[in-house]
Amino acid sequence: MTQPSTKPLSGIRIVDFTRFFAGPYCAQLLGDLGADVVKVELPVTGDPLRTQGPPFFADNGITWYATNRNKRSITLDLQAESGRAVARDLCLKADVVLENFRPSVMTRLGLDYASLSAQAPRLVYASISGFGPDGPDAEQGAFDLTIQALGGYMSITGESTGAPIKLGTSAFDMLAGMNCQTAIIAALLQRATTGRGQHVTTSLLESEVAFLANAALEYLITGTEPLKWGSEHAQQVPYKAFRTADGWAVIGAGFQKFYAAFCAILSRDDLVTDPRYSTMAVRVTNRDELYAILDAEVLKFTTIDIIASLERARVPCARVNNMREVFDLAQVKHRGLRIELDHPSYGTVPTLGPAARYSQFDITAGWTAPPQLGEHTTEILSEWLGYPSERIEALRSAQIV
Repeated sequence: MTQPSTKPLSGIRIVDFTRFFAGPYCAQLLGDLGADVVKVELPVTGDPLRTQGPPFFADNGITWYATNRNKRSITLDLQAESGRAVARDLCLKADVVLENFRPSVMTRLGLDYASLSAQAPRLVYASISGFGPDGPDAEQGAFDLTIQALGGYMSITGESTGAPIKLGTSAFDMLAGMNCQTAIIAALLQRATTGRGQHVTTSLLESEVAFLANAALEYLITGTEPLKWGSEHAQQVPYKAFRTADGWAVIGAGFQKFYAAFCAILSRDDLVTDPRYSTMAVRVTNRDELYAILDAEVLKFTTIDIIASLERARVPCARVNNMREVFDLAQVKHRGLRIELDHPSYGTVPTLGPAARYSQFDITAGWTAPPQLGEHTTEILSEWLGYPSERIEALRSAQIV
């Protein structure tokens, strides 16, 4: 098996000051690729995600485990001058500093990019914020919920006659983390050529607005506000979730050959020749009338029967699975999308497998379970900074670490 030392970010040191979701998720992705990620946490309480719940596992909130594998934890009181001095030492030994505070916080702590890069010009410094590093709203805080509303996604999510709906996960926290990961890797790649680091920034708002994609262009080009379509498609019919006799199935039969095959399964070939529904364009125009017919027909089938018939006819379709059904899928099991990580203190915890694989290294090799609070404090201070045991004990006695 390929060893962790062959991973592309092996040898890269990252000081992770982030908390909550976006920043920790970014740092986790970098740790997956072999970086040595040191997570700096407050003494006693740590990252607020540790106390978010229920549910809890081994005294931590469940979301903690979704964002903190492949890291080492050090506790550090950044409100104390001696704590900030330790933090500065860590940063000056690092390749990457990652933070997700409001833009003024790291400057106040003396840990901003300008201060650190003056001594460490090769440093890559990454900032994730709610709204970006400058501008009229730069100092505002944000949660994924508020950004989904402000940045437009909730206006296009949900059923056409229903209330605005938040996406089912903290999607733009994760997207901002993914964007930041990409930016960090790009900055490290450029550093290999120029010898200099740089400051990279992203935000929840920028990540969301950039992700509006075709919905935004519909407005920018036509001046028309995109509508909420639920599971439907603005330009394809039929294309949505249908209720079956015992559940739900999504069916994407907008294109003509798929539509004809779908109607044949329903024994409704008349819907193919009916001039109100015979082409995609007229089906889009007359969607409500057509869906009233198709909804009633699909309701006569069980989910397994309609899916089997559609799959034989090669019509795009899928059952709407819950979490148990997702992780029972043979393909999910085959691709290793559930992994078990072992921790010496709290035992085994599941994690999700990687979304991308590589032919030259095993990305999951050497993965470690999320750490306990301050688990690696002594180790990091000794290994990274060469602090003698007496100094470490003095810091601990003063409750700095």
